[in-house]
Amino acid sequence: MGSEITRRKIIQQGAFALTALPFPLTSITKLNLMAENKNFDVIIIGGSYAGLSAAMALGRSLRNVLIIDSGLPCNKQTPHSHNFITQDGEQPAAIAQKAKAQVLQYDTVKFHSDLAVSGKKTESGFEITTQSGDNFRADKLVFATGVKDTMPDIKGFAECWGISVIHCPYCHGYEFKSRKTGIMANGERAFHLASLVNNLTDKITILTSGKADFNTEQGAKLHQHNIRIVETKVSEIEHRNGHIKNVVFDNGSKIDFDAVYAGIPFVQHSDIPVALGCELTEQGHLKTDMLQKTTVRGIFACGDNSSMMRSVAYAVATGNIAGSMVNKELVEERF
Repeated sequence: MGSEITRRKIIQQGAFALTALPFPLTSITKLNLMAENKNFDVIIIGGSYAGLSAAMALGRSLRNVLIIDSGLPCNKQTPHSHNFITQDGEQPAAIAQKAKAQVLQYDTVKFHSDLAVSGKKTESGFEITTQSGDNFRADKLVFATGVKDTMPDIKGFAECWGISVIHCPYCHGYEFKSRKTGIMANGERAFHLASLVNNLTDKITILTSGKADFNTEQGAKLHQHNIRIVETKVSEIEHRNGHIKNVVFDNGSKIDFDAVYAGIPFVQHSDIPVALGCELTEQGHLKTDMLQKTTVRGIFACGDNSSMMRSVAYAVATGNIAGSMVNKELVEERF
């Protein structure tokens, strides 16, 4: 009788301790599993749209997959996602959360919240080390790490990025149709954006922040469509909660806009692929073929890190291709 009372107390105390933990019991199981399992068929670095799409294709083929994700998507402050059928107008985070929940229903797929900091080739594949010091091994790698935009030194720019300072007419243009729009770029990039945006609004001003760089034919086209060019340097973007009020110039003058397109540089969000020998394109993307294979055997890439087509729909599509092709490669090697 005494031993039974003691047993009940232990159970009660254990249950109380578990309810006090900051994560559910299922998380304890996952943590224990992560501690035991360090070897996978595939490691996917990046757990947003492209990475989750690749994981679903692999999970449905019963591949043991680890997704490592740092939780820092480049569109984290974009309020709505567009041009993705069935999800048009949805919050980007909501799409990712729903995708993650669906992917993790496949028992062979595991998710690890951490930052992958280095990688190396091994005799059998690859090894990835995370910021917390964990080491994981896999036969194949998929990089769905995206890119990191390099913000210009313009006050207010970063706060508006993805909200009213935007990069893509297909992703954001419809919401600003017929509105007063700026294009913060020069040369070929500015001309290309102007030609696309002109179909959405006739209120366009190009902000070159220096001498305009257009050839005679381009200049004539811009003039034909009443597209104004301002060469004065931009110094600030006045806004309210990321929504533009005015663009302020060095000379103190201002122009009010509803939206501004900006062509800004980027860098790879992760330097691990290049460290492993993956080549970059002239534009700075990871070089891949039509099957999402990089220039290093066994390493694949998908999403923004490997294409100028920065959209949720494209990320999902290339992730699906990458996952399927990784599985195909594993089949060919093991069958």
